[in-house]
Amino acid sequence: MAFRSFNTRLNKWVAGIGLTGLLVASAAAHHGWSWADSEQVKLNGTVRKVEISPPHPWLDVETANDGMWRVELGNPSQTERSGFVAGSAKPGDTVQVNGNRARDHKEKRMKAVQITVGSKTYDIYPERIGK
Repeated sequence: MAFRSFNTRLNKWVAGIGLTGLLVASAAAHHGWSWADSEQVKLNGTVRKVEISPPHPWLDVETANDGMWRVELGNPSQTERSGFVAGSAKPGDTVQVNGNRARDHKEKRMKAVQITVGSKTYDIYPERIGK
């Protein structure tokens, strides 16, 4: 009987470790750079919507040629450290974004490394600018 109890606890522990691994891998895939091209591009447009909340602050930016793009910033703490906070951009503002677009070019999404709103520039990932 004691062996069954131990075996049941062991199975639950192993299942818990496996589930934790899957969750960590999923989060890393979303929050990492693997979904983005290595080459950086520039995007110019008009802010249509801004969301400053976890897991990533983001902007919807409408361009003259390509329509609407989702521009993801860093995690909330990192974005705030760059100086970009609530009110830094609002609908109607003109922006230039330097970043890495999604590898799937049908998806209009990019991860910003630097964003300029009006005349103010925010270095979201300063170590990645121009790389």
